[in-house]
Amino acid sequence: MQNILKQFNINAVNSGASTGTQWLSGGGNQIVSSSPVDGKDIAAVRTASRADYNAVVSKAGEAFLAWRQWPAPHRGEVVRQVGDALRANKEALGKLVSYEMGKSLQEGYGEVQEMIDICDFAVGLSRQLHGLTMHSERPGHRMYEQWHPLGITGIISAFNFPVAVWSWNAMLAWVCGNVCIWKPSEKTPLTAIACQHITAKVFEANGVPEGVSNLIIGEREAGAWLAEDTRIPLVSATGSTRMGKSVGAAVGARLGRSLLELGGNNAIIISREADLDMSLIGCVFGAVGTAGQRCTSTRRLIIHDSVYDAFKERLVKAYGQLRIGDPLDEQNHVGPLIDKHAVQAYLESIEKCKAEGGTFVVEGGVLEGKGYESGCYVKPAIAEVENSYSIVQHETFAPILYLMKYNTLEEAIALQNGVPQGLSSAIMTLNLREAEQFLSANGSDCGIANVNIGTSGAEIGGAFGGEKETGGGRESGSDAWKAYMRRQTNTINYTTKLPLAQGIKFDL
Repeated sequence: MQNILKQFNINAVNSGASTGTQWLSGGGNQIVSSSPVDGKDIAAVRTASRADYNAVVSKAGEAFLAWRQWPAPHRGEVVRQVGDALRANKEALGKLVSYEMGKSLQEGYGEVQEMIDICDFAVGLSRQLHGLTMHSERPGHRMYEQWHPLGITGIISAFNFPVAVWSWNAMLAWVCGNVCIWKPSEKTPLTAIACQHITAKVFEANGVPEGVSNLIIGEREAGAWLAEDTRIPLVSATGSTRMGKSVGAAVGARLGRSLLELGGNNAIIISREADLDMSLIGCVFGAVGTAGQRCTSTRRLIIHDSVYDAFKERLVKAYGQLRIGDPLDEQNHVGPLIDKHAVQAYLESIEKCKAEGGTFVVEGGVLEGKGYESGCYVKPAIAEVENSYSIVQHETFAPILYLMKYNTLEEAIALQNGVPQGLSSAIMTLNLREAEQFLSANGSDCGIANVNIGTSGAEIGGAFGGEKETGGGRESGSDAWKAYMRRQTNTINYTTKLPLAQGIKFDL
């Protein structure tokens, strides 16, 4: 790991504020990044002070004035090179993601691949930032709309995807002509520093103005600075619903824009006409991948009563075969939770579930002994519950899977929708009518609705996000780029007369 840290210019103590190639004093507190894999300290970071933050915002504002004048395809060329740099650093960055965050090595590599993919997407997008033309009711007039960059995009990302979610926002924002200020999770600062070094090198080689790619590392206070700052027209925040409500309120109070991707409480419906073998894979990965710390993790299984016992038996057997341990060992399925606070929340959720009447068919608990010295490894658990339990209505960021029965598809959909969150959902069925009903306006109320795949593992080509307490934002693919731009309607009169709209007469 020391060689990887050296590769990304990560020292024993690092500055937590950067405008690109320039690293500021980092005049705030010092935080230490410890790995949940083995409990060892990796490196320390001096967080950004308020003075550092203001210097970053000032530099970003200056950079925007120049960057917005670059033709979009030229901006796309720079992003293409960022993608190439990520390809060259995929193995090292993937290992750092895995070690600092605790997700499996395959998931670490996959996260970097997701960054590469969004770079490719953004490069194509840089030649497609198109508006519309409309017919005017006035003779000799032409109407059209175009899109312009907003300015500074603030990005607040979470620990569970320490680099990918930043890239979803940054690559699109950059090709749209914006500059970015990234506030990563204070739990995973080193992966952010690594990405800043990678992009800064590419930007410097291409003459990109200092201040287009910016980094501030800090705790909640730093996120509040972004949310309350009138100089930042858009804040994209990924994390808990609690955090999103705070950011949304602060940004809304100043009439700014917020793009929120918040909590999920995702369910898979297992139909009596499902392929149970295929369903098992989707359910288990969805529930235990990233140790249940994805916003799209599968939290609930809604199983038809005719196949409930048979599928539960398969689940219990599969959980008995899970290998839990060092995520850098590719033989292991499940790594650690992010820290001991997450472990405590996991244990409290189990106790709350039992107190409400839940019955655990696979017991949870904290693992101890050799290989588990960090205290962050827990057992994936399964409980039979009612959807109405308060703990089931809550997003628990841990590998706890809740089972419940249904009889009719209408009942299953009502259970699926009967939580405050609305991110991802799925149905396992070979019945076309069931699939179509699930995807109809009377079906899932989530931003993502899948058939015969799980809730976890979205592709970058589709817009990612959800409804209700998930925040309503959309990141990544499709036309999500519009969130990073302002729309302008233009009307051109190429005649010698000035007719008014709606036939209004105003003669002098």
